[in-house]
Amino acid sequence: MARKKIIEIVLDTETTGLDFTKEKMVEFAAVRIENGKIKDEFQTLINPEQHIRKSSIAIHGITQDMVKDAPTEKEIMPKILEFIGDYPIVAHNAIFDYSFLNEASKRTLNCEITNPRVDSQQMFKEIYPELESHGLEALTNKFNVKLENHHRAMADTMGLALAYPKLKKLYLQKYDWEVKQLDNVEYLFERFLRIQQTVNTLQSELQDLKSVFKLYFEQGGEPITSQSGDTLVYNSKQSFCYDLAEIKEVLNEVGAFEKAVKLNTGFIDRLVCGHSLDEEKRDIIKNARQEITETRNIQVIKAGK
Repeated sequence: MARKKIIEIVLDTETTGLDFTKEKMVEFAAVRIENGKIKDEFQTLINPEQHIRKSSIAIHGITQDMVKDAPTEKEIMPKILEFIGDYPIVAHNAIFDYSFLNEASKRTLNCEITNPRVDSQQMFKEIYPELESHGLEALTNKFNVKLENHHRAMADTMGLALAYPKLKKLYLQKYDWEVKQLDNVEYLFERFLRIQQTVNTLQSELQDLKSVFKLYFEQGGEPITSQSGDTLVYNSKQSFCYDLAEIKEVLNEVGAFEKAVKLNTGFIDRLVCGHSLDEEKRDIIKNARQEITETRNIQVIKAGK
């Protein structure tokens, strides 16, 4: 029996900035993989016909001069969409690239893309939740894939295309294992509670030890080196509060405002659902919504609560 052909499009974009509603792509790269094997590739610079933020140039190195003779968004989008087809799109933090592609498609062709979206970053977090970083470089390092010229679209695309089949295999194996555990879910809940209690006890013990170590250093103690070579040191870090009104203009100028100021979306959601706003203001906030996300968590409700 012939093996079913599974086609996916691995891609990456570089942009003028972070806000997909205002910024545009300056580079696009994609490869078509069939059953995990690279079969075709597509790459292009794009003239965004607008300013490229300095903060973005610092990341990808693409300047205005480099894109001045490149095709515009309107000229290149039909070719991009032809290469993508209706196949699943695989990207690291897929919502970013997907949003820029979708916005470009709406601007130039008056239609949205409907391809299934696969986020390799979320898959990576599922398989290796203990890692400090789940960025593309961490992924390629984990699977021994050499990532050269990081933050250029084709280099990142190739790195992901080589690592993704290995990641996908583990992800599907994990999913298969999870499905097989469903018949044991009552026992696993009892087991979960035992582990949770052990973790809570260990965390308390660790905090006690840290308190002793802190007291040791505050009384003039020197760094301690273990038999394995690990060293215990004491660090003190100062932090400051800032008047946002005074620095907002500077942050905007260097393209760092969105990174420096994190919107409290939970507060905004509660504000919209409350009764303190009139309908006009409520509609303005609702119309500013860019993307809906969903967080699903298990919760243990203690007996008697």
